[in-house]
Amino acid sequence: MSLLRSAATISSFTLLSRITGLIRDILIARAFGAGPLTDAFWVAFRIPNLLRRLFAEGAFSQAFVPILGEARSTRSAPEVRVLLDRVALLLTVALAAVTLAGMAAAPWVVSAMASGMRATARQSEFAAAIWMTRAMFPYIVCMSLVAFASGVLNTWSRFAIPAFTPVLLNLSMIGATLFLVAWFDTPIYALAVGVMAGGVAQLAVQWAALARLGLLPRYRLDVRTAWNDATVQRILRQMLPAILGVSVAQLSLLINTNIATWLAPGSVTWLSFADRLMEFPTALLGVALGTVLLPSLSAAHAKQDHASYSALLDWGLRLVLLLGLPAALGLALLSDGLVATLFNYGAFDARDVVQTQWAVMAYAAGLVGLLSIKILAPGFYAKQDIRTPVKIAVFVLVLTQAFNVVFVPWLSHAGLALSIALGAVVNALSLVVLLRRRKLYQPRSGWLLFGLRMIPALAALAAVLWMARQHLDWVALGAQPGVRVLWLAGVLAASLLAYFGGLLACGFRPRDFTRRAR
Repeated sequence: MSLLRSAATISSFTLLSRITGLIRDILIARAFGAGPLTDAFWVAFRIPNLLRRLFAEGAFSQAFVPILGEARSTRSAPEVRVLLDRVALLLTVALAAVTLAGMAAAPWVVSAMASGMRATARQSEFAAAIWMTRAMFPYIVCMSLVAFASGVLNTWSRFAIPAFTPVLLNLSMIGATLFLVAWFDTPIYALAVGVMAGGVAQLAVQWAALARLGLLPRYRLDVRTAWNDATVQRILRQMLPAILGVSVAQLSLLINTNIATWLAPGSVTWLSFADRLMEFPTALLGVALGTVLLPSLSAAHAKQDHASYSALLDWGLRLVLLLGLPAALGLALLSDGLVATLFNYGAFDARDVVQTQWAVMAYAAGLVGLLSIKILAPGFYAKQDIRTPVKIAVFVLVLTQAFNVVFVPWLSHAGLALSIALGAVVNALSLVVLLRRRKLYQPRSGWLLFGLRMIPALAALAAVLWMARQHLDWVALGAQPGVRVLWLAGVLAASLLAYFGGLLACGFRPRDFTRRAR
């Protein structure tokens, strides 16, 4: 299967996930608006998500997938099965301990995450955040094991199931919003129950996929033997710098969330909804490409095929620019239409639209940087070099907080988004410079012509978006929601036609980006 087709498979399921995620957030916005209790939910939901990214999808996957790919190439099937059993056992035991500790320490965890909620006037909000944090903490056990299963399935080139399962979380939360709210004295607590149901559903589906491959972990409660396994020790050694690297990014998120709780009520929610819009291009393109590239890069590294290694990175970066630049332009110039059409219902009013729109525009400045990191960082991970991205991440963390000092007093919550965006750009530039200096990536010929041929298509796209911005009042169109949806669909269709028509006119063809998996 070509890498482009694999990425397209992931993107199609990820698109479904993001669509259901948007429906989820539309219903949350309509039911709860952007107020103190909604902020409490997003704070509580962010805590297990932070740990999930720290221990599971981030550090664990970065360390586990390259070593698993190497083991699959050099060892017998029974030896690989034993490795999977031991890794699953240690992961489960460690995350269960973290979960119990987190539930017991929920008041302190919430205080660290959102110190602004400790104010006397916000005690009900603080108490709600603690309750929901405890209810959702076991989610990290489910999602860590989901990350384990995803790493195995992706290594075996089974990309569809891991890409699909996030849909189940969104469907569970949608169901909770529609049907469980009436069962709780504090209605928003239903969302926490929906999160846990979604975590269990994702784990069940991925575990079933492992069973069909004959790779379902067999739990033998011999923790000492698992711990002493030499390959497990290699994974753990790789995880330590990876945890540091991921924790740097999550620490930045923690600091920004904490700062947001000191700003106007609703700031956390505005940033969360803006982040939801950013997740569309980052997941559809960045995550999809990163997922298919890491196993291919690992295989090229194992074969010492340096030319293929560099060519894979070049292919990924060209796709990032080809699709990332128009996405950034669309988010910046159509932010009002997107936010109003998606969220401006019920309790989510015109002021919330404006505040969320500013955050979306700020995030858009760093979209290409965020996407590029998903391509460039695997260039180091595949060679089992996690320390270099970590060092860059530490530098970017410090730089991001310096940006906060400048931008937050001026732009409030949008300043937080802009700081993250600019930090992502610096991160991506640092990664590409180091890859080139180490001769891991040598750009192929034709980059100048590639860029010049994109300019007319981007100009055509900008013209369409600018005309829509000048002539459409998206909030006023809320009086006719169906008409507003049709207008947005029309603008998006015209934008796609303008951009991809421009690319075709300038000589781009789909075959230019087809690459076989190795």
